[in-house]
Order: sequence, then structure tokens, then C-alpha cells
Amino acid sequence: MDLSERQELIVDIVKERGPITGENIADELNLTRATLRPDLAILTMAGFLDARPRVGYFYTGKTGSELLTDKIKKLSVRDHYSVPVVVNDQAHAYDAITTMFLEDVGTLFVVDQHGILVGVLSRKDLLRTSMGQQDLTEVPVHIIMTRLPKIKVCQKDDLLLDASIKLIENQIDALPVVQENERGLEVIGRLTKTNITKAFVGLVNQDRI
Repeated sequence: MDLSERQELIVDIVKERGPITGENIADELNLTRATLRPDLAILTMAGFLDARPRVGYFYTGKTGSELLTDKIKKLSVRDHYSVPVVVNDQAHAYDAITTMFLEDVGTLFVVDQHGILVGVLSRKDLLRTSMGQQDLTEVPVHIIMTRLPKIKVCQKDDLLLDASIKLIENQIDALPVVQENERGLEVIGRLTKTNITKAFVGLVNQDRI
């Protein structure tokens, strides 16, 4: 976050004299308390300063990059996943290829009739199958998919950073977002590298405002 000249002065004052009241900060800058109120609110919300009633403002001691890191560590999967793209486990490879093309995705989640996750299909799986001599309208997806427990998943309340690490470490493009029920893992969403990139870029842009 880029601070204005006045905001940088406020931070310097609080560093040197904190805890210090808003009125005392205003006196230091020869300004009214009302004039400073928006700056103090921004600095407090951004995490540069902390405020306590009847005590005043404290400097948190954190740099801009540290504050951004703190925000990244608080991002949750629930706010950034998208609608899942699924195929039934009784579908054929040709159906899966068509779905992948029409939905413009690189990963399909294979579910049973109850929406329970049973497998994952990637572009590589379908490409490998299409290079053979088999009739794609006759090859069921449950033969070529990756099955549990080899599938990596995430849940809504997981941290986005933890999900990102799963994607990187396992060299995959998407994670099914699941919730457990009596039948198994119900697919409720998908988290992709694009979702994560948008979240991090949005956070950085917000931090620059």
C-alpha cells in the first residue's frame, strides 16, 4: 500500500511518541482531528497502526509487505472457488472431451449419481486415451480417471494459501472443493490456479488503493 505524505508523517509520529491520541497527532501536524480522521482510519484498517480506547494509537511495527503477507494468510477457499464442472462416472470419454471443450476447463470431476466424488479427469488422461485405437464413445471415464485416495481435495474453510501449496506440490491445475456427508465427499465447487491468481492479484490491487 502506497501511503500519502501525510500518512507517512502520522506513522512517524506514532512510531516516536506512541501511544498517542488522535488529538495530539493533529496538534503535531497543525490540523484538526476531523481532517485526520480518514487517514487514521486507513492506517488502522491497513494494519500500520493499532488503536485502543482512551489510550491512543500504537505503531504495529509491520512493513507493507508483512501486512500483505498477513492478509494472504487469512484468505479462505470459500470466497474464491467457482462452480464445479463434473461428469457422471457412467459417461464415456467422448462425452468428457465434449464437456471439457464446451466448459473451457482443463480438469473434470467425476461423480456418481449422488454427486459424490469418485475420480478426476485431466486433459492428459483424455489425450492419452484419444491417441489409442479405442472408440472414445465406448470407453467409460471410470476406466481412465484418477481415483480416490490419490485425488487431492480441499474444503471451503481451508486457507487459500494451503490449497495453493497443494496445487503446486502435486503439479495439478484444479482441486475439487468438497464437503463430507454420509455418502462420501460431495463436490460443491472447484478451485483452480486462475481462481487463486485472481484472488492474489485482487488483494495486491486493493492494497495499492
